[in-house]
Amino acid sequence: MTIAAALAELPTPCLVLDEARMRANIARLNAHLAPLNVTLRPHLKTLKSVEAARQVLKGGNGPATVSTLKEAEVFAQAGVKDIIYAVGIAPQKLPRVQVLRGAGCDLAVVLDTRAQAEAVAEASRASGEAIPALIEIDCDAHRAGLKPDDAEIVAIGRILVDGGAELRGVLTHSGGSYGAVGAEALADFAEQERAAIVAAAQTLRDAGLPCPVVSVGSTPTAHFARDLTGVTEVRAGVYVAQDLVMAGIGVCKPEDIALSVLGTVIGHQHERGWILVDAGWMAMSRDRGTASQSVDQGYGMVCDVEGNVIPDLIMVAANQEHGIIGLRPGSTATLPELAVGEKLRILPNHACATATEHDGYEVIPANGSTRLAHWPRFRGW
Repeated sequence: MTIAAALAELPTPCLVLDEARMRANIARLNAHLAPLNVTLRPHLKTLKSVEAARQVLKGGNGPATVSTLKEAEVFAQAGVKDIIYAVGIAPQKLPRVQVLRGAGCDLAVVLDTRAQAEAVAEASRASGEAIPALIEIDCDAHRAGLKPDDAEIVAIGRILVDGGAELRGVLTHSGGSYGAVGAEALADFAEQERAAIVAAAQTLRDAGLPCPVVSVGSTPTAHFARDLTGVTEVRAGVYVAQDLVMAGIGVCKPEDIALSVLGTVIGHQHERGWILVDAGWMAMSRDRGTASQSVDQGYGMVCDVEGNVIPDLIMVAANQEHGIIGLRPGSTATLPELAVGEKLRILPNHACATATEHDGYEVIPANGSTRLAHWPRFRGW
């Protein structure tokens, strides 16, 4: 049996993971960061799979990054013992943090306000165990965090240290890099990210406060950083799978994307130039991340069942369970003849958003076997 034949037997829509592509993506970032003398702390939010995490994490137990406490709980249960929960902590979530820490997971939280710091300090005093926290720094005005020279950084640090918690360091995320295109622009964002976080670390140290961890991270900046002096670790997540947004800004190529949605042709609207498939936005997600890029990929780029891109064929529109396949606007290509029942694979705009629509991965093994594996994934917060 061939891989195409094995995929043809699967019920659709379903999520396909190419293990060889995934491993190549992992190896590429590891190789880039190796000479820069930093630790890679992979973000596990994209695949949310214990089996995938075991391939990403050296030794299997961390360091790791998560975006939900559900992720922290599942991965800690699987043996991951060094985790940063990289979303601003809400006081109501601290009991779950303490349970995880009590079970042997070194889980650190992130914050950028005095109120959060006071809550972490109070919980630390009440339990008699210092909860580690990193102060979030805004390096590009994209989202949360404090500017590197904000006096609140020192004020928050003192609340943690004097209040019984642990000031573990500073953390930033260059979300703005997703809007940059090309190696030079992405390298500039990486340096901007580095300079901001190193300045914030120095602000703490100048005030006599500890700052052992200096953490940066986004998939674009991780791949294009040239100098990480002063940084101790890099976080990145979507690099494991890659997606069309990353391809659109030059981080990868479409053939590097390890995730695809398998769908089946269920009809045609010949006069409109449409091919209908059974994978709508409930399978692909509503994410239209390439819409603002120079090449709009609709709801996804279409490949044949073996994963080869079909030129200029995209999912031009999506209903809940119907995907509408057509030629890219302006294309002079001929719409391919695809019979009812034929299988297609659709590359996602945003791997995280598409993956969360599914309960597991149908894995094409890297060892050349034609026997597909199934890796469960989980959802929730």
